[in-house]
Amino acid sequence: MFNRFKEKLSGFKEALSSKIAEKVSASGLKAEPKSGEDESKACEVRAAEPSPDKSPVKSADKKSKQKTEFIRSESRTTQALPIEKGEANKPKSRFSFLEKAKSLVFEQEIILEEKDLDEPMWQLEMALMESDVALPVAEEIVKEVKSDLVGKRKKIGANTGKLAEDSLRKALISLLSRNHLDFDEYIKTKDKPVKILFVGVNGTGKTTSIAKVAKYLMDHSYSVVLAAGDTFRAGAIEQLEVHGTNLGLKVVKHKTGGDPAAVIFDAIEYAKAHNKDIVLADTAGRLHTNINLMDQMRKIVRVTKPDLLIFVDEAIAGNDAVERARLFNESVPIDGSILTKTDADAKGGSAISIAYITGKPVLFLGVGQTYPDLVKFEPAWLVDRLMGEAEA
Repeated sequence: MFNRFKEKLSGFKEALSSKIAEKVSASGLKAEPKSGEDESKACEVRAAEPSPDKSPVKSADKKSKQKTEFIRSESRTTQALPIEKGEANKPKSRFSFLEKAKSLVFEQEIILEEKDLDEPMWQLEMALMESDVALPVAEEIVKEVKSDLVGKRKKIGANTGKLAEDSLRKALISLLSRNHLDFDEYIKTKDKPVKILFVGVNGTGKTTSIAKVAKYLMDHSYSVVLAAGDTFRAGAIEQLEVHGTNLGLKVVKHKTGGDPAAVIFDAIEYAKAHNKDIVLADTAGRLHTNINLMDQMRKIVRVTKPDLLIFVDEAIAGNDAVERARLFNESVPIDGSILTKTDADAKGGSAISIAYITGKPVLFLGVGQTYPDLVKFEPAWLVDRLMGEAEA
């Protein structure tokens, strides 16, 4: 799961490692890879010294003197450089020369500056977009990662890859948490019956997702009624009935071609009369461009007044799923999304993008074919798998 996302991040980490190595090289210190470690991930620095002195005291004095002379030499060089035309008007670095020199020579640390991050940030943005992350989302992630890295002090010899991953992880958690909704808490506190309407395009696993959500709710001790509101597609009512039989649930239905708003209204009335907790309503798959079906959807919403309107699409659809969610949200405002076939998604871009683009949370991820194969969406769960820090 999401192996392509992990692969694409290597360019970002390598670019950051390369930039740090350049800064070390420009300082006049010598960088070498540690034994047994990838050169792009870690390095250690040692000062260029004359042959060792037998006297430890004299050797220490010489080393201290060299460090002092290094700072003085660099300071004189900086002062002696002629100021080019317009140079005085250029923005100054937020870190003084002496601060950077002290950090490098005495504390063995590199301070990352904004100019150091141009190439790594470009590599990160390309990696995100090649992983199906929508452009505005990629730009927001890059902005947060850059903000986090500027001013960071990296110990020479520390793992650069971990520094890059930690910063990206923080940005992803922040972005995915902005519109997060605790589905369990919502159901627990909402007046019963809770009315949940499922919408989406054809063939994305909407009806199967309804059955999975029903199983999830039953496992949490809720009583559920299914509404066969897809009266348009041949076989849709029968498909939901099969799921209802498998799960032992009541399915409220009318004949094919009937009014879906009436079907769902009847299911709600049945739930009220029989003290059922949740009504899960199926609807016909439709594109946002189908004016008649979108008008029908608005009627369903107007008549049934759902508590949650959930958009369902495939994670493997990538940016197509993100765009469809955006357009659905503009036509009939959704309250959240379910992404199916996440187990087959090698990129992970739609899972990152969809909540940001719609401003509404991802509620569940479908990760298999059976009823229990539904994961309640948690930002940390997704990021762990995107970064390869947990079993897929």
